[in-house]
Amino acid sequence: MTYVVTENCIKCKYQDCVEVCPVDCFYEGENFLVINPDECIDCGVCEPECPAEAIVPDSDDRAAAWIEINREFSEQWPNITRKGDPLPDADDWKDKPGKKDFMSDKPGTGTT
Repeated sequence: MTYVVTENCIKCKYQDCVEVCPVDCFYEGENFLVINPDECIDCGVCEPECPAEAIVPDSDDRAAAWIEINREFSEQWPNITRKGDPLPDADDWKDKPGKKDFMSDKPGTGTT
């Protein structure tokens, strides 16, 4: 089992989850984070830290559409190990549904 970052993270990217991850399995896109499912140890400490409630276990129905997205982009984007700043308008996007079309496939800076 693994944890999965879902649509709620898009255009938010709060990164509180990154700070608590004991195995550094988060990867940064331009406006979204993903978890590498092969590195995640299923500890669950990231899930309650997410202000956008974007992280769910892969057994959750909301995860189904996001498991492969997390896998694919964790192999392309830079690994991040420290909390950075959320996107400037994260609070405006936090609770908006239907953000999948806004997901960028571009990598993040990886500087956090």
